[in-house]
Amino acid sequence: MPDYCRSTRVPSSRVTAAPAVLFLAVLLLAAGCAQKQGKSAGAPVPVTVAVARRASVPYTVAANGIVTPLETATVAPQVDGIVTEVAFREGQEVARGDVLFRIEPRPYLAAYRQALAALARDSATAANARREVARYDSLAQKEYVTQEQADQFRATASAADATVKADESAVVAAKFNLDNTVIRAPIAGRTGSLLVRTGNVVHAAGGTPLVVINQIRPILVRFAVPGSELPLIQRYGAGKALPVSAVPGRSPIDAQADTTLGGPGGPTPVAPADPPPAQALTAVPAAQGALAFIDNAVDTTTGTVMLKASFPNREGSLWPGQFAAVSLRMFVEENALVVPAQAVLTGQQGTYVYLVDSTGAARQRRVAVERTADTLVVIAGGLRDGEHVVTTGQSRVTPGARVATTRRAGDSSTTPAEAGAAAATGRGAKRAR
Repeated sequence: MPDYCRSTRVPSSRVTAAPAVLFLAVLLLAAGCAQKQGKSAGAPVPVTVAVARRASVPYTVAANGIVTPLETATVAPQVDGIVTEVAFREGQEVARGDVLFRIEPRPYLAAYRQALAALARDSATAANARREVARYDSLAQKEYVTQEQADQFRATASAADATVKADESAVVAAKFNLDNTVIRAPIAGRTGSLLVRTGNVVHAAGGTPLVVINQIRPILVRFAVPGSELPLIQRYGAGKALPVSAVPGRSPIDAQADTTLGGPGGPTPVAPADPPPAQALTAVPAAQGALAFIDNAVDTTTGTVMLKASFPNREGSLWPGQFAAVSLRMFVEENALVVPAQAVLTGQQGTYVYLVDSTGAARQRRVAVERTADTLVVIAGGLRDGEHVVTTGQSRVTPGARVATTRRAGDSSTTPAEAGAAAATGRGAKRAR
C-alpha cells in the first residue's frame, strides 16, 4: 500500500465516535422540544364557575346581641312568718296571679278579726253619739239645756266618727297583711331557683328574695350597631318596625376562642359514650322579631348605638342572658349584580376575579365591591351580567391558562366551554349542509 494512503487514513475509533455524538445531540434536542411542547400544551386546570347574575339583595347589619327578659320580678315577702307551702316547681312557667307561697296566716287572721270587732264597737258608739246630738239640739232650742251641753255632745259625736274612720283603716291594713300571707306571681314568666324552702321564717324587712321570675314571652334582644348606620335606621324605620332575626348561641368571639376544647387553658374534651345522630346536630332556626327601641344617644367611647328588638319567642328558643347573632334588615336592593363570595380575591391592586372566556381561558379582571351579603358579594363595577367567574381552584390558575370548568351545584347556566362546543357543533353542521 502506498505511504500517502497510510498517512491520510482516519483511525477507526474516530469514524465510529462521530455518529454516536451526533445521535446523542439529536436525542437531547428532541427531549427538550418535547418537554417545551408538554409545558405549553399542559392539561387544563379544573375549576368551578358561577355566573354573575342580577338578584334582590337585602341590606342587613349584623351584630352580637344578648337576650334580655322583657320584665324581671324579684318575689319577696311583705309580712313576717313561717313558709308553710311552696306551690310551684323550680323552672315552672307561671301566670300572673298564680299562688307561689303561703305563710302562716293565723296571727294575721286574728288581727283582722280584732280590727273588725273594734270597728263594730266604735261604729255603735258613733251612732249613739249622733242620736245624742240630735236630742240635745232640740232641747237646746227649747232652752231645757244650755248650748254648752249641746256643743259638748256634738264634739263627742265627731270624735266617735273619727275613731270609726281609724278603725276602718286598721281593718284595711289587717286585711292587707292577711292577704299577703298568700304570695302570688306579679308577672307571667318562668321561675328560677327556689331560694327559700318550706319551714323557713321570712321577714318583710329582711329583703330576702324568695324566687326570681323572668318574662320570656315576649322577650328582648339587646345589641349595638355602628353609629354610622343610624341615619339608615331612622330613614327606613320611620313609621314601621324593621325586621330583625336572631340565632341563639355563643358569640363569634367565644366561638373563635373555643375552636378546640383542648386548646391552651381549656379542658380536655371527653368523647361521649353514645354520640347523638348526625340529624340531631342541625342548626337552630333563626327567631323573627322587630326593632322595638333605639337608644337616645350614641356611645362616644365605642361609637355604637344600642338597639333592642322584640321577639314573640313562642317556641322558647331565646333564653335570658344568652348570646345571639342578630341581623337587622333595613331594605332590599333590587336588581343588584352578585357573585359568590369565594369568587372575589384580594391582591396588591385591590379586589379581582378570574373570568372564563369562550375559548376556555382564564382572564383576570379587577372589580369594585359594594358590600357583602351573606354568601354573596354585590359588585359595583367591573363585571357584566352573565359573565362566568371562577369560584374554586383559583390558586392553580394564572392569567391566560386553560381551564376545565364545571358548574356550581344548583347552577343551570351554560359554561363558556359548553357554549364554545355548541358553537363549533353548529358551524360543523352548517358546513355539512
